[in-house]
Amino acid sequence: MDLITALNWRYAVKKYKDEKVTDQKIQKILEAIRLSASSIGLQPYRVFVIKNEEIRKNLGSDSFNSQIVDASHLIAFAAFDSITKERTSSLIALMAKERGVPVSDLADYQQAMEGYLLPRSDEENFVWASKQAYIALGTALIAAAELEVDSTPMEGFNTEKLDQLLNLKDKGLKSVFLLGLGYRDPGSDILAKQKKVRIPIHELVTEI
Repeated sequence: MDLITALNWRYAVKKYKDEKVTDQKIQKILEAIRLSASSIGLQPYRVFVIKNEEIRKNLGSDSFNSQIVDASHLIAFAAFDSITKERTSSLIALMAKERGVPVSDLADYQQAMEGYLLPRSDEENFVWASKQAYIALGTALIAAAELEVDSTPMEGFNTEKLDQLLNLKDKGLKSVFLLGLGYRDPGSDILAKQKKVRIPIHELVTEI
């Protein structure tokens, strides 16, 4: 499918078939997430592919999102609970290695990045990091649609429970949202055959 056709085809699936997405397609979606746009290049979030069925059942037990259990794959996005000098230094070291330059050449960039992020509160930086994760989610949704893999972005779950189940606090992370991947069940999903509804382009876009 071309891009616009794929985006018209995509919707937030409510009911999934019992069919697994191939590992090859999952890896392509994860690579798209890795390559997604990210402010300052910091990528202040981490992604977890939850294969453990008990974790999925536990998490889904008090959520209205049955897709947590029923989807072929479940991916959790978690954002940094704070931005530290250690994390900015890690990015600078990676940049220097990948671009074949001394770390000292990136000193001004690191100073500007830390001058923007480090004075802010942890809560402010968590909100910022969460927004960066949502950018990656958008990339994942588009990548999945291009591969004809269905998806469901989800916020309706117990974040504290997921943080505990994945030991996210020890990793300096807090869960933000989930992404179910799989294949729609047209016989059970009332939205599967309905036309996508979006406001017309002239209402959405203003040229100035």
